[in-house]
Amino acid sequence: MAWDLARVLAHAAARPGKVVSRGLAEADGCVLGTPLVSPGAVPPVDRAAMDGYAVRGAGPWRLNGHVEAGAADPGTLADGQATGIVTGAALPTGTTSVVRSEDAVVTGDRLEGPAEDGRHIRRAGEECRPGEQLLPAGVVIGPAVLGLAATVGLNRLTVIPQPTVAALVTGDELVHRGPSGPGRVRDAIGPMLPGLVTRAGARLVASGSSTPSVRHLPDSLDELTNALSETRADLTLVSGSSASGPADHLRAALTSLGAEIVVDGVACRPGHPQALARLSDGRLVLGLPGNPFAALVAFLTLGVAAITRMRGLRLPELGHIAVPGGVSCHPTSTRLVPVRLTAHGAVPIGHGGSAMLRGPAVADALAVVAPGPAEAIAARLLPLDPGIT
Repeated sequence: MAWDLARVLAHAAARPGKVVSRGLAEADGCVLGTPLVSPGAVPPVDRAAMDGYAVRGAGPWRLNGHVEAGAADPGTLADGQATGIVTGAALPTGTTSVVRSEDAVVTGDRLEGPAEDGRHIRRAGEECRPGEQLLPAGVVIGPAVLGLAATVGLNRLTVIPQPTVAALVTGDELVHRGPSGPGRVRDAIGPMLPGLVTRAGARLVASGSSTPSVRHLPDSLDELTNALSETRADLTLVSGSSASGPADHLRAALTSLGAEIVVDGVACRPGHPQALARLSDGRLVLGLPGNPFAALVAFLTLGVAAITRMRGLRLPELGHIAVPGGVSCHPTSTRLVPVRLTAHGAVPIGHGGSAMLRGPAVADALAVVAPGPAEAIAARLLPLDPGIT
């Protein structure tokens, strides 16, 4: 299957999560399920934008009191009067300007200073009016969105929650501490997956254990089948079993569970033995190749596309960039090439074999090189960080 088609199908195969109500503290990283609408004006009254003195009319003015930040009734100023005020405090009725402390000259109860009408005043409704839509549905909720929601007085938001992802790493040959050795291979995929899942906007959940973590399985059809049937995550990642060798049990496990195969191999290098299946209850299973860079490519291709749809978001289009020195095309498959980004375009950096992570570790992005007979002088860019679109 062509790389672009596989990405589109993975997005279409996923189901957006159901909207829920969440407190602000639990909404970070979710997506707005409904527009963010202000219930009232912000600010609700005219406020001082600077520390200094609220004044009425032209100076000089006679000082009369001080307005504290939390004062509910700041009073009224007569023409020629002034009162001390702090940033954010409600302005007395009749205020025409605020004189900053650093511009003020005070002699006894006499105040002098520059006072342009409306200067250093935040007017009521300046940021938003009652009933005004501030953000549409489909916006990813980050710190600024949470701060805005609090500013307008909201305690909860209607959101599409982050999808849940479980991760299974298979392989009798894998070790999880220390270096590789004869007949033993250090697991490089397991340490990558939690960060990839989080950056894609999903939440890693437990699979057969009490804490969210990557679960390691031997090369066993029964254990893999049981793990897939027990896991309740929206998406389950399985690495090391997606090919067709004697130790690759993913397809047999999916068949026994009655899964529908959505993607069975992708015409890309590296990462062609990736697969995506849908279980009868709608949960998805993503098969990642056992080689580290190939697994990374598969996650960025199918995993990110599926998670994006689960979050209720569109599949982002990939931008184009020049490759001034050219890059070799594969005759029938899309190439994913680690590149650095320069002022002149993308520069391939090598070390892009399916078992290598040196290239991706120092790259800025992956160049998506379309199939062709010779070399490409332009490509699209696939972010290595799934959180960047």
